[in-house]
Amino acid sequence: MDPLNRTWTPSFLLAGFAAPRTLRPLAFLGTLCIYVLTLAGNLFVIVLVRADAALSTPMYFFLSVLSFLELWYVSTTAPTLLHTWLHGRSPVPAAVCFIQLYVFHSLGMTECYLLGVMALDRYLAICRPLHYHALMSRKVRFWLVGASWGAGFSAALVPAGLTASLPFCWKEVAHYFCDLAPLMRLACVDTGWHAQVYIVVIGMINICNLVLILGLYGGILRAVLKLLSAASRAKAFSTCSSHMTMVALFFGSAFVVYVGSAGSHAEGTDKRIALLYTILTPFLNPIIYTLRNKEVQEAVRRVTQRIRALLEGP
Repeated sequence: MDPLNRTWTPSFLLAGFAAPRTLRPLAFLGTLCIYVLTLAGNLFVIVLVRADAALSTPMYFFLSVLSFLELWYVSTTAPTLLHTWLHGRSPVPAAVCFIQLYVFHSLGMTECYLLGVMALDRYLAICRPLHYHALMSRKVRFWLVGASWGAGFSAALVPAGLTASLPFCWKEVAHYFCDLAPLMRLACVDTGWHAQVYIVVIGMINICNLVLILGLYGGILRAVLKLLSAASRAKAFSTCSSHMTMVALFFGSAFVVYVGSAGSHAEGTDKRIALLYTILTPFLNPIIYTLRNKEVQEAVRRVTQRIRALLEGP
């Protein structure tokens, strides 16, 4: 790695993935297809929820907010991955690198809070059905979403600010975007204290939200098991299965990378795991939530009929 001036870091080099030159165009096209499909899938969810009145419920409102977040989340890292596939090691100004670091972690922590809000929504819908719409009013929904975004962007100031204040002696980032662990390896000083702070901040946020989600689903499980009808139990579980799948993907990868032993993974491990939560999870989000969802399928049918009627005219 190339040494840098200790007092100023004009730019970094994103190393990306090591791959034969002949395979890079294929990797670029594959990544580009997934990126475009991710944007299209999440935009589809947002538009569908807005277009169909039957989906004007708190659950689909939060799902549309999650899809909106995923649009920005994947767009924070996918362009730099595509650039490194085409051009190999890519220079990035230090300011842009730290902004990417901050925005990426802000959106990640916001998603963490939002998944907790979605679990609360399912708990109230199943365990407090008579008071559900009063408890989850339009005002409450917007307040919960605003609080999630505010908390996420506030919490990310700590790891991003501490990382940006480090003196750097090297500039090649062993990753395809600017993340905590790869940047910490470039510092001129011992970053053990910084790693502990990252574990405390990111770990506490993840653990608290995960405990909340598990507690809420524990209450849901008890309520569902009391239902006499097998069909009612199956319907209740089906509304939660998609959310639990996303929770497992999100928190599993987050704990491996940021909580397990921040900054101590072998080089190359971080960026391989990162593909799971930066590219794959946003891609799977609309598929998991809509593929086997009868309400969404019916909404698609209704919206399609409306569009066809408009095109055919009177």
